Amino acid sequence: MKPGRTGLARILYAAKYSWQGLTAAFRHEAAFRQELFALVVLVPVALWLGKSAVEYALLIGSLLLVLVVELINSAIEAVVDRFGAELHELSGRAKDMGSAAVLVSILLCGLVWALVLFA
Repeated sequence: MKPGRTGLARILYAAKYSWQGLTAAFRHEAAFRQELFALVVLVPVALWLGKSAVEYALLIGSLLLVLVVELINSAIEAVVDRFGAELHELSGRAKDMGSAAVLVSILLCGLVWALVLFA
């Protein structure tokens, strides 16, 4: 078995693949673009309204969490679609659960913002 890359080369190749994933999500996923737009708009708001490093971390971290979950959901959808367009209960369930995860992360983000700004 051929050994894989190690050290800095491994990190650089991993970063390259990660960048490809981000650009693919931006190019092919409207929801990702919308959530990225929300992040770009709301990060300055978080920096303006937050009062401490913890509040900045909570406000911005909750926005980033939405992007992370959207990336995972998009990956699930891509894998399911790769295996065929025919309807299957498990395929539908996987896509629905991925979508539900995005919804839960958005609700969590809203709750975090409400608690930090109004509590």
